[in-house]
Amino acid sequence: MTESSFHTVFASLDGYRKGEIEITSGDARHYVFSNVFEVAAHSAPYEKVVVGKNLDYVIETLRTEGQSAWFACAHDEFVILMDGEVRIDFIQLAAPPKSGIGTVHAGANPTGRLMGHVVLRRGHQALLPAGCAYRFSAEKSGVALVQTMVGELSVQKWADICLH
Repeated sequence: MTESSFHTVFASLDGYRKGEIEITSGDARHYVFSNVFEVAAHSAPYEKVVVGKNLDYVIETLRTEGQSAWFACAHDEFVILMDGEVRIDFIQLAAPPKSGIGTVHAGANPTGRLMGHVVLRRGHQALLPAGCAYRFSAEKSGVALVQTMVGELSVQKWADICLH
């Protein structure tokens, strides 16, 4: 009996390998394949680039670097940190978005009750609650994924990130 050795490699913004996808049936034009680290490496800080889509729901990748603008949403969103460390500050908005879908800007100085903050590290997750403003802060570059609905701040660069 031979002993097998496996080595798990975790990607990061500074170290990722471009992957590939093998289509076993169908037409390759009907599939999308992207590397969230590669997309984030070529994006502006906190640009919400769509890397996955299912009907109106999307997964957006964000390059966490410096401080973001304040964001808000009329529905819950969800974030998972893939690389780095990020602080998220929360404000319960006095006048939350009541309708619409996707993330919107909450203004330079949103008014409401301070709710505190969370600090995420690789693999940590957090809810971005409906009706709250949130802002990301990161001392070093990292990568976050946000589950939301496609909205006015969602950037779709399919021609740039799809497998051809």
